[in-house]
Amino acid sequence: MISYKAVFKFLDDGKVHAEVADFPGVITFGEDLENAREMLSSALVDMAETALLRGEPLPSPGAAATDLDADLDEPIHLVLTAARRVNEVPVSAPA
Repeated sequence: MISYKAVFKFLDDGKVHAEVADFPGVITFGEDLENAREMLSSALVDMAETALLRGEPLPSPGAAATDLDADLDEPIHLVLTAARRVNEVPVSAPA
């Protein structure tokens, strides 16, 4: 498990901006805090999977990572599991 830092900003329209301070590119927003947390978790998984599929290392969590404008920060956890990609090859019907 890798723990990063999630930061949230409450917007004037009631929506919530969310990003992972120490994983560049993981940014989203939600209708409320709970929705923003869900969206951010999904974005973190997507970005981590993309990086790994491209052979890129995941960013190291930064204890000092923060956003001074954030209204809330909290840990967000990325759990990695090993999997084997299987490509299904269509079988041609005999003639």
